[in-house]
Amino acid sequence: MTKRFSFEFFPPKTPVGIEKLRLVREQLNTLKPDFYSVTYGAGGSTRDNTIGVIKEMRAEGIDVAPHLSFGGDSEEEMIELLDTYRELDVKRLVALRGDIPSGMGIARMVYANELVEFIRKHSGDHFEIEVAAYPEIHPEAKSYQSDVQFLKQKFDCGANSAITQYFFNPDSYFHFMEECTKAGITNPVYAGVMPITNFANLCRFSANCGADIPRWLKQKIEGMSDDSAGIAEFGVEFISRLSEQLLAGGAPGIHFYTMNQVEPTQAIWTNLGINR
Repeated sequence: MTKRFSFEFFPPKTPVGIEKLRLVREQLNTLKPDFYSVTYGAGGSTRDNTIGVIKEMRAEGIDVAPHLSFGGDSEEEMIELLDTYRELDVKRLVALRGDIPSGMGIARMVYANELVEFIRKHSGDHFEIEVAAYPEIHPEAKSYQSDVQFLKQKFDCGANSAITQYFFNPDSYFHFMEECTKAGITNPVYAGVMPITNFANLCRFSANCGADIPRWLKQKIEGMSDDSAGIAEFGVEFISRLSEQLLAGGAPGIHFYTMNQVEPTQAIWTNLGINR
C-alpha cells in the first residue's frame, strides 16, 4: 500500500512570519507531500490568517486541508466558511473540537463528531474529513476505552481518516491501533510526528496536550543543553528512527508537525528515503 505523507503549518501573525512561511512552503514543495494542513486558533482566533494561507496555497494549486472547529462561531458562520472552502476547491478538512477562548460564554462544546455530522449534512461528500486521534489518550478523556470509542463515533458520523497527536513511543501507537481494531475501526489512522527543534517549547506543548516525553529522552536532551547543533542532529536521528519503526509496523503514513521549519522535516524525509 502506498504510504501517505503530509505536512502541517500554523498561520503566521506577522508580515515577517507570512514571508518566511512562503519560503518554507517553496522548499518543502520540492518534497511533494500529499497535502498540507493549516491550523486554526481557539474560537477561530486565526481565522483570517488561516484563510489567507489557504487562498495562497490553492492559487498555487496545492492540496491543502484547513483545520476547522466551531469555537465561538454560529452555524451560519460555519456554513459560510464551508462555502468559502468549496469555492476555493478545497477537498479536505481537519475537523476538531477545538478550544473555546475564555470569556466567550459559550453554552456548550461542539464536539468533533458533531462537527463531522454538521459538515456532512451541509456539504455531503465534497470533503475528505480528517479527525484527531490520541494514542496516549486525550488529557480530558474519562478512560482509554472511552477515547477509542469516541474516535469510532467520529468515523461513524462520516470522517474518512484520522491523524494522531504526536508521540515519542512507537508502542503507544501500535497498542492504540490494536485497540482500534478490537473496537471495529477500519479507517486509516496516520501517525503524527513532531521534529525536535525548540525543546523548551516542545515540553510546554507536550504538558498542555498530554503527549508523553520519555524520561530518558528528556534527560538526554537536557544533558546537551549547551550543544544546539548536537540536539538538532540527535532530534533528526531520533524522529527518523521513530518514523521508520512506525512505517515498518504498518502505519499508513506520517503527518509531520513542521512548526513552519524546513530543515528538520527535510532531513527526516531524506533519511526515510521517500522518493516522490
